[in-house]
Amino acid sequence: MGLDQYAYIKENSGEIDGKPQEQHVDVATWRKHPNLQGYMESLWRNRGNQGEFNCVEVELSKEDILELNSVIIKQDLPETTGCFYGGNADKYYKKADLKFISEALKHINEGSKIYYSSWW
Repeated sequence: MGLDQYAYIKENSGEIDGKPQEQHVDVATWRKHPNLQGYMESLWRNRGNQGEFNCVEVELSKEDILELNSVIIKQDLPETTGCFYGGNADKYYKKADLKFISEALKHINEGSKIYYSSWW
């Protein structure tokens, strides 16, 4: 077990019995990046959400992505701990985080919406 984290876009994949179906297209994945999890949880809570931050979705706007870029460059992700989260992985994931930001901005500029979710 452990913290699995995903960033993705949703695409319409047709209909089944007249109901639209969505397909998730991965933009980035992380395993045990607790401080990113803490950042996303804070974003989710600041939007008025309550409860357990597990298997929930957070839509990330262009402004959210740009702010995350600033936080990562400043090495200022919030220190976060949790069951199955692992240790601080900021340095390990920095290059991947910056690649995610670049990809996310590209997708947003093309009209897609970016979402973050996690499971632990």
